[in-house]
Amino acid sequence: MSQPSSPTGSPASTRPVIGRIDVHPRGFGFLSVQPSPSGEVISAFIPPPELAPYLADDVVSATVSQSADGRWSASGLSLVQRPREQVYGEVVLRKGAPHLRIDKEVANTDWPLDPSGVPVQPGDAVVARVAEGKGVLLYKLEPGADRSIERVIARHGLRRGFAPEVLEAARAARARPHELGARRDLRSLPTVTVDAPSTRDIDDAISVLPAGTDGALRLLVSIADVAEFVSEGSVLDQAARDSATSVYLAGHVLPMLPEELSAHWLSLVQGEERLCLTVELRIDAEGRVTAADVYESIIRSWARLNYDEVADFLDKGIVSEPMAPVREVMPWFRAAAARLAVARAGRGGIEMAREEARFTFDTETGQVSGIENVRPTSAHKMIERFMVAANEAIAEWMLTRGLPALYRIQDEPDPLRVADLAAFAHHSGFAAGFGGRLSPLALGAFDRQISGCTAEPALRSVLRRSLGQARYTVVPSGHFGLAARWYLHFTSPIRRYADLVVHRILKLYLRGRRDFTHQDPAVEQIATHINARARAASRAEQDRHRVLEARLMASHVGKSYLGRITRVKPFGLVVQLDDMLVEGVLPVDALPGGRFQPDARETSLVGPGRTFTIGMPVQVKVVSTDELLGRIEFSLAG
Repeated sequence: MSQPSSPTGSPASTRPVIGRIDVHPRGFGFLSVQPSPSGEVISAFIPPPELAPYLADDVVSATVSQSADGRWSASGLSLVQRPREQVYGEVVLRKGAPHLRIDKEVANTDWPLDPSGVPVQPGDAVVARVAEGKGVLLYKLEPGADRSIERVIARHGLRRGFAPEVLEAARAARARPHELGARRDLRSLPTVTVDAPSTRDIDDAISVLPAGTDGALRLLVSIADVAEFVSEGSVLDQAARDSATSVYLAGHVLPMLPEELSAHWLSLVQGEERLCLTVELRIDAEGRVTAADVYESIIRSWARLNYDEVADFLDKGIVSEPMAPVREVMPWFRAAAARLAVARAGRGGIEMAREEARFTFDTETGQVSGIENVRPTSAHKMIERFMVAANEAIAEWMLTRGLPALYRIQDEPDPLRVADLAAFAHHSGFAAGFGGRLSPLALGAFDRQISGCTAEPALRSVLRRSLGQARYTVVPSGHFGLAARWYLHFTSPIRRYADLVVHRILKLYLRGRRDFTHQDPAVEQIATHINARARAASRAEQDRHRVLEARLMASHVGKSYLGRITRVKPFGLVVQLDDMLVEGVLPVDALPGGRFQPDARETSLVGPGRTFTIGMPVQVKVVSTDELLGRIEFSLAG
């Protein structure tokens, strides 16, 4: 693994630092040191003996030394902070005493295990609490349990369930009576929800008022009023804040709120009265949102629709039986979506709905049975446009009133990332022609260019990396990918804590409070916490996905597939298969023709007589899989 070179080319240097530990499954580690005022980033190698007493994410003080070739190494480590509270591992015996063989991405050695009176045997899978250099058993997995899920949950510090007092608070919140008060009564307005058939936590509903003589229609997006039932500072709120998001681990969901609320009393189920926050958008004939109003409401869903039946109506005019009560307003939903699409296209940016690889599971055994590519339908795009429009409107509404908000921002990508994307497009047979800077309109044009092509999933994978991660902050700024001046999350408070924070501020303002602090530091602290938990959730979802890919592809060893190079690394090429959207590694030592090295930007792997570049199509064969590491290894075929 490459190390940063000295910016001055100076001889060896030594300095004390504080950094965070990353553990490599091969037994060594790296100390990541935050950038210095000069912008220097240090990643220092930690040899296995030095790493043994520590866990991934430990904050340590150390001495780092830079050799003449620019590589850094760390020694003299001392623990400063240990954020990790639990570890997953399997029981082994050392001199007759139980030890815990911890997840290889968390520790590189076995730790003593205190079974706490629970009988354990070698090979048992357990989750333990970290305490003074040992693991104290919390619980033992049942025989036949999916160990990979527990490994991922513990690895990323996720919450597996809810404490009894949180569940009791959820039951109490559900039983609490609520009066209509000043809420607007929308129960007589035709209202629908559109979700996947399996969705249980339905938090958004839509209504539409036909266009009047001025040509403007009104779109109402009503969102479950979670803040009415989850009081700030309560045990329910603390549980939701700690996790900050629901986590979707392919076949297993870790909800942010107990199902007593999320799937029942808060969910906008058909035929039931529900309290909501509604944003009402006036959309003119050219797709411009010319006015927005926000208010507390009470609704009743007239129909629960799924994406497929809504797509059948949008594309073919087919009215399903569940759609019958609202068939008169369905054309106006289509009109609203078309108008918003025209306005979105005029400013650039990309559609957020995209093709995804989803696992299928055996209904009897619960084991993964396959993987399928799911393309977004016209219904997915319609709902996405409605939710984006609602989020943008709320962002501007709060900004103009000086309210603190958790804005969702994404910076313009730097020129090097843009150049990498253009190179990938070129080697995939597309002409990007971005110039030195990527604008939202140029991004929109590229989005249309790749839409529907065979290479689209791989191109979008690289595109997302080029754009970089969005984040929450109280400082208002734009969202580059959406080409939005202001943007935040308002539409999923059952699943995201950021939305719940926005709802609370809105409700306080609507009920008369005016003493808000613009860009409130306390809200920024919440943003920092949510960003960290969202990253952990995303990494956990990716790890689970890779594990299931490896498990599934174990039965495909020896088969050949056409794929595309999506990343170049010192250890080899990352290839995504065209048909299955599965990623694997083509190791550098498996490439014929001599020694290969990545170029400076890691866009090409260069050998004596051949070069492999991101975007290139390659025929590969599945050589092996490692479910524990979530790794699939390829070789060149043909």
